[in-house]
Amino acid sequence: MENLVKDKKIKTDLNKLYNGKKVFVTGHTGFKGSWLVKMLLLAGADVTGYSLHPATTPSLYKIANISKDITSFYGDIRDYEHLKKAFNQTKPDIVFHLAAQPIVRESYKNPRLTYETNVMGTVNIFECARTVEGVKSIINITTDKVYKNNEWVWGYRETDPLDGYDPYSNSKSCSELVTSSYSNSFFHELGIPVSTARAGNVIGGGDFAKDRIIPDCIRAALESKTIEVRNPYSIRPYQHVLEAIKCYMLIAANQMVDSELAGNYNIGPDDTDCITTGKLVELFCQYWGEKIDWKDCSSPNQPHEASFLRLDCSRLKNIFSWKPTWNIEDAVEKTCSFTKEWMEGGNLSLIMEKQICDFIANEE
Repeated sequence: MENLVKDKKIKTDLNKLYNGKKVFVTGHTGFKGSWLVKMLLLAGADVTGYSLHPATTPSLYKIANISKDITSFYGDIRDYEHLKKAFNQTKPDIVFHLAAQPIVRESYKNPRLTYETNVMGTVNIFECARTVEGVKSIINITTDKVYKNNEWVWGYRETDPLDGYDPYSNSKSCSELVTSSYSNSFFHELGIPVSTARAGNVIGGGDFAKDRIIPDCIRAALESKTIEVRNPYSIRPYQHVLEAIKCYMLIAANQMVDSELAGNYNIGPDDTDCITTGKLVELFCQYWGEKIDWKDCSSPNQPHEASFLRLDCSRLKNIFSWKPTWNIEDAVEKTCSFTKEWMEGGNLSLIMEKQICDFIANEE
């Protein structure tokens, strides 16, 4: 591995990597998709998005007016003909596949929709990418929950078995297998490098989803209610959303130049930032800056979720000389400050740009 890494010429200047590139983003109206689009635009990319309309009210996509600077197609990732029409019209260089049904508890309520979206949606993206001329790089965004979780104390590596427990996690494991098959069967011969990115739990300003801990904290704070925490002792690899997005962009651009960089990548914080959900909520209460409490609402009757999950990110660190920029305290503070600026009527587009610029500056 050391000799392999020394021979690689990894480029990290996002402006040089993405300026003028045609980039296709599925799931661009979501929380993570909105941050990715904003970062791509700041790097000079020509961005096209394909997604359902925003699933939350409010939504970061709308309140930050993301749509004004991109081409958007609104549709279901399961609609192959509509998706292919979007590919044919834009002929992208790089594809980021984020569209998904991403909520564990929702996957228990509607497993069929979850599998249709997360598995066949991936198939549809790959069919478009292999049949529409011009694609040079693909990133499939999955999750840290794809692994068979043995509840052990060390981090999972990219070579560990895949077998997500719940329908969401398992559907993402299936998406990983689809990626491997298409890469071996089609993309290798076509010269299109494909990677999967398995990121830990991301937090940041503008996430309004249901059944996610930081959005739940914000809703409780705005309503002056006690925060209810379902799994306060579960350990998760929490990180700011920009950590994951920066890595997605580095992998996608560099594998386009050197296809040997393609593969599977874990993206997570250092071990010191793998904390319990209860500790995360305590940090939120601290940085929110107003009196707010939380309580343990765990129940033996709630759907199964892993209690211990940590990632080994050695591959990403070795190949890209990468390390996290913001620790968990930074991530929570940035999330709280972003939310309060939104509450005060601030310009969300400019606030996003400022946080991205601060993030990039902290790396240097």
